[in-house]
Amino acid sequence: MNLFEKIFNYQILSRLEDSGTFMVTSHERAWLKAMLEHPAAAEAFTPETLRKLQAVLEPDDQLDTTTHLMQKARSLEKQVYHPLLRSLRQAIMNKHAVRLSYEVKGGRVNSDHPGFPYKLEYSMVKREWYLLWYHLKFKAFMSTRLSKIMAFTAEPLRSSTAESIIQKITGTFDSRKSEVLIEVVRLYNEELSRILYAFSSFEKDVQYDADRDTYRIKICLLSDEQEYLLSKLRFLGKRVRVVEGNYVKRRMLEASTKALERYGVNS
Repeated sequence: MNLFEKIFNYQILSRLEDSGTFMVTSHERAWLKAMLEHPAAAEAFTPETLRKLQAVLEPDDQLDTTTHLMQKARSLEKQVYHPLLRSLRQAIMNKHAVRLSYEVKGGRVNSDHPGFPYKLEYSMVKREWYLLWYHLKFKAFMSTRLSKIMAFTAEPLRSSTAESIIQKITGTFDSRKSEVLIEVVRLYNEELSRILYAFSSFEKDVQYDADRDTYRIKICLLSDEQEYLLSKLRFLGKRVRVVEGNYVKRRMLEASTKALERYGVNS
């Protein structure tokens, strides 16, 4: 792929992403059609959305996994989908308050606590969904696993009160955010899509320097997401290097030094 093709393809994909347009292949459509047959699809989508998706995908062939895939025995895994996801998402979209009953350490249950749901977040490390919410009584920012929520009910909230809480939460998030600048080693520019996929769960901005034929990825993250970012950087290895972000640079240096010492190479 020449330089012009790389720039042109990146510009097209960036504009499609900015406009909310997604490129879907026939294989992805076939996979989605097969997944809609799973019993969990009825809980994940409203009946209207499920019917609409099935109608759109009706002309497509369904992915046949019976003759191509075999699954060997494995340990029990947690399901990615949670029954409360849809109803909590609706409460967040409508800017409603909620009353939560949730389990804490020791098995004790906090019942009927007033709160404002702000965001649903999936932890790639723990493979669990979390609800980020603001406790209206204690004036505290909370993070609770969905698996620990026993029950909740949504309640209307004045729009002015909701906006005030959102501003307060946004300010808290912004104060906890940090930025890390990552440069793609030019030799591996052709693997840009794979590298971006590794960082797909992060808020990011990609910049291309045509003079140097170099891509830089600016990642914005919270402090508790740095360990997950480090695991992705170790996975990508020599394809990338950290340009800015003192904590991440120091941790990568420590890991590299220990690896060299393990094989008898002194720093």
